[in-house]
Amino acid sequence: MTSRERMRCAAKGGRPDRVPVSPWGFGHIPPESDLGRELVAKCDMWVEGWGGGFSFSGAKLASETTTETTPDGTLTTTLYHTPAGTLRSRHKRTAVTSATIEFPCKTARDVEALVAVPYAPHAPDFRGFHDTRAKYGDAALACMGVCDAVCWPATVLSPEDFCLLWADAPDLFIEMCRVASQRLGAYVEAACKAGVDAFRIIGGEYVTVQLGPKAVPKLLAPFDTRQVDIMHRYGAIVHYHNHGPIMRFLDALAGLRIDSMDPLEAPPCGDCALAEAKRVLRGRTCIVGNLDDMEVLDRLPEREVCDIAAARLEEAGPDGFMLGGTSSGTYGERAARNFLALVRVAEAFAAR
Repeated sequence: MTSRERMRCAAKGGRPDRVPVSPWGFGHIPPESDLGRELVAKCDMWVEGWGGGFSFSGAKLASETTTETTPDGTLTTTLYHTPAGTLRSRHKRTAVTSATIEFPCKTARDVEALVAVPYAPHAPDFRGFHDTRAKYGDAALACMGVCDAVCWPATVLSPEDFCLLWADAPDLFIEMCRVASQRLGAYVEAACKAGVDAFRIIGGEYVTVQLGPKAVPKLLAPFDTRQVDIMHRYGAIVHYHNHGPIMRFLDALAGLRIDSMDPLEAPPCGDCALAEAKRVLRGRTCIVGNLDDMEVLDRLPEREVCDIAAARLEEAGPDGFMLGGTSSGTYGERAARNFLALVRVAEAFAAR
């Protein structure tokens, strides 16, 4: 099998010629380096090709937004001018990192003002995905990242205000997600019609980590399944990204009808017991990951990593599993070489 065939087979719950060994992108490895090319040639890589043009608030608000940056470039202030008043956000940059230090929505009234802005979609642009798909062909599985509906409140409210809105105004929170889902649905359908055939949905962890089990049937089930159904209607692979403690959410997430899910972190960084996860999922969703990029792949010697991987393969079996990391995008040379060693482990497991 080619890597693309192998990964699609596993994502659909099938048994490929061997378990895919699937780094998420290249981490800190230059793709055109010798090591980068070797990863593509020997592993079964996920590579993201982004689609442009989508925003939850749309072109109308963008046309009425003003931005000002301090002369030293460290602080950017953005003003969103809505019919109900101006919303302000601030983003700070340091020599090490950058972060939003003030979010545009602070109250339920701010959310109402944002949702009420007339929506006009941007023109979508899927060239990034198609360029990536053409570059790697069958040597990797190209996918396009897309948010889920809950990403809208999660990105315009601080983490604290995000949780408070759910506690204090759940109906407004759900309405915001409903509007976001409608806008996402049109974008996803346009992507499918343009030939995008694999997606990675992000955002579920905002609910599972911050809001808890009772929010899943109200914020993920009604809206994420809408995206999934559109993607499947066009024959696309649907991959789902969800960090954090996962075991008590597995059944509900599999109910979204996703094909595969990452990263399902093992203890001590997560709570995923692989054999138990396979039992709960019952072949409905392919597991991707279960090895930590930083704590295992990038720190431990090859022999120890291979022993851990061999144990993971025994637990997961030959179907519905891709051996991967935490999809952090931060791994280095040691992890890259350990990924290459894992291919030999997977080949030995398949040959038994």
